[in-house]
Amino acid sequence: MKQQDLDDARMELSIKAKNGIDFITSASIIWVIITFIWTLSYAAYTKSVFTLMASGLMLPLAFIFSKVYKAQWKIQDNALQPLGLILNIAQLFYFPFLILCLIKFPNYFILAYAVITGAHFFPYSWFYNKKAFGFFGGLISLGTLVIGLIAQPENMFYIPLYTSVCLVVLGIALQSSSRRDYK
Repeated sequence: MKQQDLDDARMELSIKAKNGIDFITSASIIWVIITFIWTLSYAAYTKSVFTLMASGLMLPLAFIFSKVYKAQWKIQDNALQPLGLILNIAQLFYFPFLILCLIKFPNYFILAYAVITGAHFFPYSWFYNKKAFGFFGGLISLGTLVIGLIAQPENMFYIPLYTSVCLVVLGIALQSSSRRDYK
């Protein structure tokens, strides 16, 4: 594949999938829900389990938002299209670490989950040719680490709050970029 063909395929994905804004919007809402969960007075283990349950809303919400934004999930005849799914599934291979945190270090489960969430955005910087993914991937991962090192266990809700704010800003940046791409 020639470089121009590759760039054209990435641009088509960016435009037709609207930079994955349907998933970013869904994630923003889910991380607000997770923030609420981590303000509750349950044990960290219980909050972690509720966090995983809340995360199950991702695909249904993303499907709804794909209709709102008119974002396509499948772009026919684009050789790179299957890579998007592979990049998303790749984060599941980090889940053994997440389960370890759930069982052995439940106070830090939310930190591990936020770092995985942030870090999984980095390859989308190349996939959609949007630097915002790489920037926010690093910002979420490093920012949540700093919060996790500073915050007391009862204040770990700052991690999902920070993550949700970053996701909202990322969504705005991607929406703005999507509008420019259509022009």
